[in-house]
Formats: sequence, C-alpha cells, structure tokens
Amino acid sequence: MPDYELERKYGGLVAGVDEVGRGPLAGPVVAAAVAFRQAPSSELSLLLDDSKKLTTRKREKAYQALCQSQEAYWALGAASVDEIDQINIGQACFLAMKRAVDRLALIMGRAPDLALVDGNRAPQLLCPVTTVIGGDGVSLSIAAASVLAKVVRDRMMARLAIRYPGYGWERNAGYGTVAHMTGLKTEGVTLHHRRAFAPIRRLIEAEVRVA
Repeated sequence: MPDYELERKYGGLVAGVDEVGRGPLAGPVVAAAVAFRQAPSSELSLLLDDSKKLTTRKREKAYQALCQSQEAYWALGAASVDEIDQINIGQACFLAMKRAVDRLALIMGRAPDLALVDGNRAPQLLCPVTTVIGGDGVSLSIAAASVLAKVVRDRMMARLAIRYPGYGWERNAGYGTVAHMTGLKTEGVTLHHRRAFAPIRRLIEAEVRVA
C-alpha cells in the first residue's frame, strides 16, 4: 500500500503525477497532479492505491473522496489523439503531465517544490522532478493522481462509446481487446483512433473503412 514517506522525506509542497492511457488504441492520454496540504487523513489514505489494483467501485469512491476533500490540491491535463500521432505517445504523456502540473500551480498560486512522477523517465516540468518506479503503489500523492486520471479517462471513453457503440470502449477504455479489434474490422477506424499505432496503421494501409 502507498504511504506518505516519500513526501515527508523531500519536504515542502510535493506533487504526485501520473498518467493513464499510454497503451490504448483510441482516446486521449490523461494525467493528474495531486499535492496534499499535509499528510492525508487515515480515512482518505485507506481509499488510495494504484488505480489498477482497485475495483471500479473503489476507484469511484476514492475519486469522490478526493474531489470533495479539503486536504488536497489537484489538477488534470490531457493530450489529444492528434497530438499523440504528431509527437508520439511518450512525448504526449509528458505534455499531459506538464499541463496537469501547470494547472496545479495556478490553483495553488505557486509551483510545487517537487514533483514525484510515476515511472523512470522525467518530463520537463516547472519544478524539480524525481521519478519513482511503481510510484502509484509507493506514494499516496502518485496513487491519488492515478485514481483521478483513471476515473476521468474511463468516463471520457464511456461517453465516446455512446457515439461509437461498436468498439466496447465503455468496457475496454480503448485498449486493443478482442471486442475492440472486431469493431475496427466491422465499423472501421474513427477520428478517435491513434493512427500512429501499428494496429491502426495496418488497418488503414489495408484500406479498412474509415468511420
């Protein structure tokens, strides 16, 4: 379970940063940045974990608690499918993180003293960065960011699924599941598919209908 030890170690106003949506074939990448005013309460801490380890119900509960809490500053950032195709997914993840941290700084009225970023690659942010491998299972700030980003992106994909019902996005969030691949072959490629990703590029090259 994540804890607040890293934030205490570095001191100051520390932001946890994480992104969701690196691997899907469709949809944007979404990042979140979270900075706790002080060590979060045990009630909030117990709700937080790596978003991938939480059930949908538990993620929603943690999301609501974060949104309603006076204990944390938080902000979101995203990079669009067009941006992913233009600059590649890695740079798009960094762009989404930068947008999240920039917005967090506006909300707080100052830049964080440090950003703890999940993973082993550091984006260029307006504050110093420390990368943390498996950070969403280590740091409460990063875990909180992972929950916010995951819930927001899943909701975005569920809304898109209403307009594009043939791909199962409300269940697979744009990942390349069997249902999604079947939909691509029967319904075609949409504007929300990442054309730079090999499975989509191959379908387009094979002249699959573009929806």
